[in-house]
Amino acid sequence: MAITAAMVKDLREKTGVGMMDCKKALVESGGDEEKAIAFLREKGLAKAAKKAGRATSEGVVGTYISADGKTATLVELMCETDFVAKGEDFQGFAANLAEQIAGLDVTTGVAADLPAEMVDVSGLIGKLGENMGVGRFAKVAADGVVGVYIHSNMKIGVLVALDGTDDAAIGKDIAMQVAAVNPLCVSSDEVPQDLLEKEKEIYRNQGLEEGKPAEIVEKIMIGRVNKYYKEVCLLEQPFIKDDKKSIKQYLKEAAGGAKVLSFTRLALGEGAPSSDEE
Repeated sequence: MAITAAMVKDLREKTGVGMMDCKKALVESGGDEEKAIAFLREKGLAKAAKKAGRATSEGVVGTYISADGKTATLVELMCETDFVAKGEDFQGFAANLAEQIAGLDVTTGVAADLPAEMVDVSGLIGKLGENMGVGRFAKVAADGVVGVYIHSNMKIGVLVALDGTDDAAIGKDIAMQVAAVNPLCVSSDEVPQDLLEKEKEIYRNQGLEEGKPAEIVEKIMIGRVNKYYKEVCLLEQPFIKDDKKSIKQYLKEAAGGAKVLSFTRLALGEGAPSSDEE
């Protein structure tokens, strides 16, 4: 019987055992899943299998930065408890995985987009005794510098691609801004048109409900749209280290107007908004 990738993936999801071991078990059992599970247990992989299915709501965002600061990666590594997440073995695995991803021709994705042997955590499960898994990853490269920020709890990581500066400290400042304020996009011209139109309609309706004349309603709408930009657009946001200036002003003063090309924010277990220059 031919062993398909879908069969291997299904067995992995049910047992938590690595892809290569799952494939071997299916081959040995002629494709019978129940026999394959028994085979894995007999081979001493039952400990990992027993952990599969447990919630993995804790973990860390691992990171890697190249020596020249022009390439950086983030990767989620999930586990069951904060205690394990803080351990040296667990964090070391995350850091090593992030470094391996830096050597691949990838940008963003999930564990299934990476080589199976790279994301095989069965050995770590057996050693640390918890269910684990690799989540999303991101890789960013820039001609200038990639700003990197990892929050102190290692549950939020940000990469910012900058052009026009090679100052890692400036990059880190911008990455910290993204971590703290979570903007939608880099600049106002990147706000999705359908979203912007919905916001404008809301602001117009608010003005009409307040009994304002039509021409005043339009002025109110424009003012509120500009305020909205300051909330969702990175360059328009007040700088968290000095709210008297915007990020755009900070970049102009600190780096001669260096340009933010894109950012990626990865928060453990959450959807990660990202922005790429058109």
